[in-house]
Amino acid sequence: MPDTPRSTYRVQVRPGFDLDATAELAGYLAALGVTHLYTAPLLTATPGSTHGYDVVDHRAVNPQLGGEAARARLVRALRAAGLGLVVDIVPNHAGVARPEANPAWWDVLRRGRESAYARWFDIDWDRGRLLLPVLADTADALDDLKLVDGELRYHEHRFPVADGTGDGTPRQVHDRQHYELVNWRRGDAELTYRRFFAVSDLAGLRVEDPEVFEATHAEILRWVAAGDVDGIRVDHPDGLRDPAGYLARLRAAAPASWLVVEKILEYGEDLPDWPVDGTTGYDALAAVSGLFVDPDAEPEFTTLDGRLTGRHTSWADLTHATKLEAATRLLAAELTRLAALVPELPGEQVRAALAELAACFPVYRGYPPAGARHLAAARSEAGRRRPDLIGVLDAVTARLRDPGHELAARFPQFTGAVMAKGVEDTAYYRWSRFVALNEVGGSPAHFGVPAAELHRFAATRQVRWPASMTALSTHDTKRGEDVRARLAVLSEMPGRWAERVADWMSRAPLADPALAHLLWQTAVGAWPIERERLHGYAEKAAREASVTTSWADPDPSFEHEMHALVDRMYDDPELHAQITAFAAEITPPGWSNALGQKLVQLAMPGVPDVYQGTELWENSLVDPDNRRPVDFAVRRDMLARLDAGWRPAVADDGAAKLLVVSRTLRLRRDRPDLFGGYRPVPARGPAAAHAVAFDRGGAMAVATRLPLRLARSGGWRDTTVSLPVHQCTDLFTGRVYSGSELLLDDLLSTYPVALLAPTDSVEAAA
Repeated sequence: MPDTPRSTYRVQVRPGFDLDATAELAGYLAALGVTHLYTAPLLTATPGSTHGYDVVDHRAVNPQLGGEAARARLVRALRAAGLGLVVDIVPNHAGVARPEANPAWWDVLRRGRESAYARWFDIDWDRGRLLLPVLADTADALDDLKLVDGELRYHEHRFPVADGTGDGTPRQVHDRQHYELVNWRRGDAELTYRRFFAVSDLAGLRVEDPEVFEATHAEILRWVAAGDVDGIRVDHPDGLRDPAGYLARLRAAAPASWLVVEKILEYGEDLPDWPVDGTTGYDALAAVSGLFVDPDAEPEFTTLDGRLTGRHTSWADLTHATKLEAATRLLAAELTRLAALVPELPGEQVRAALAELAACFPVYRGYPPAGARHLAAARSEAGRRRPDLIGVLDAVTARLRDPGHELAARFPQFTGAVMAKGVEDTAYYRWSRFVALNEVGGSPAHFGVPAAELHRFAATRQVRWPASMTALSTHDTKRGEDVRARLAVLSEMPGRWAERVADWMSRAPLADPALAHLLWQTAVGAWPIERERLHGYAEKAAREASVTTSWADPDPSFEHEMHALVDRMYDDPELHAQITAFAAEITPPGWSNALGQKLVQLAMPGVPDVYQGTELWENSLVDPDNRRPVDFAVRRDMLARLDAGWRPAVADDGAAKLLVVSRTLRLRRDRPDLFGGYRPVPARGPAAAHAVAFDRGGAMAVATRLPLRLARSGGWRDTTVSLPVHQCTDLFTGRVYSGSELLLDDLLSTYPVALLAPTDSVEAAA
């Protein structure tokens, strides 16, 4: 088993699929070709948590996953199968939705600033009692407060009572506590502790404090020291006060571990020079998925978007507006805390200046003292948009440039949250020009990736970050990889799509046409999809967009209209038949794209991750849809059939994708010497633009791009590629090729992809 993973397989370990169930996958994962299991967080989370990112006790494995005994059994099963383990950790925040489940938070609520854990959490104690936004939106909500067994109870919520304060009525006892229960609507504006984004149930941790770091990492590092863990994935480093300092401490504590960070890079942004092996792969996702989008279609989709919505808005202006909304509404409490750090200037002007700077910040965050150019860009754009604030913008910017100023340390935490909430969780649901591009780490304004750009990206990774993860699907992606692959086909038929969607929208109108366009694209991208799943997606998309309805203030009338639209897709026979026919039309070229992007992702420089279940076709949408149970029995059986010699057609069962995944992963595992470099291999001939090929140092990947245009132009004809060695075998078909040039019409006659390796190296991976 290699120290650095050659590939990983992500499993969403959860109460319904615990550590023992995960251990049973070891044999299958080894047969698939992966080298390391990559799990969701394993520490004790809020009871019932389906994701594990709300850790409540850092001292132990989640008992709902099976506890420490089950973790040990998992490690033994993995080692017996020759597999390693990569774990996900959450340093930025802890779960506080159920205070009684989190011993540290419970003690803080009980003892206030005198608690031994008060320094664990990023609390603004100078603003008085700790506000907990749990009450109903009614004036008499506190009338429901009760005293039970020495605790305050509000419906299902439990809260501690400080020593000596338990006499009197529940209201009187409440008024003596270190915390104050308030209307849930006050949370975004008045909260007195740092949160994960705008989630009040996740309280920010101060891992920059060495004692807090040691207490929250001791169990994970015990696993590392015991040799049970080979790699660590760090969740949301941008929430931390000092990511670089934190990662240096973590690297010192786990010097031999493979270390990757969930850092979202904007287009053209480089990963800071941190002591890590790379990112979790969103940068690769954007580059690879974009390769299968036709850049020439951008003007037609822009025109279509304007015609459908009745307005023309640039991506820059839209995201400025959504980020400003996030800064001033969802994150108003954080903005207030920042503004208080500049007491010598008018408070409202400081708030406005900070919000404008955050809305104009071009990346998630800076890392003072590095990143001054991003602050300069934000200051320039903020001054252009708000010339009335130039004086206070200059004053605030001067403080942000001072690495010793508290504002300079806290503002980067704020801009990351503003970007995430304003763009990922809002703008991606409002900007529906072409939703295949609306993905974490992507840039919807960057329409498609030419092959030359993909090659530059991959060559740079080979030099700078050869052990960085690559991914196409994660638990946080907005839609599954195969949905994006099918939607990419629309870029090859913009006129046809414009005609089709305009007809559907005229027959089944919705008050929010931008949302309607998003829903129609989603439907054809995931069709056939169960009705209840599309209803769930529509509701989440509409509320995230926050145009006609929202999480805080749902509009029942609009949502009824929206759900009626979804129902029409299933209940109107003519409409249902048209959707089914159109989806069937774009599915085969979508399969070509799906196989192409999967091969590129698996074979390119980096450590490829396969998200659970995606070795077959999958039409998942945003969470929680992408965390549905996976039928591993079907996958085991299908893999056994492939190993018995079956060479499936590209069809509904997805076996062709499993063939591509398993053969590529096995070759990477068994012959890493064939993946030590990166060289673009140009195609020659009339259809050269439709081939993307690269040689990794012995293994050569070939994929088809823009398959509809290829077919319309007459196919491959006499287009060729050069072979890396005299005699090669395609691992997908088993065919042997010799010579210096190979006709793509021959190579890609069975599958739209090929993985070539020297014939003498193939037997070990077959």
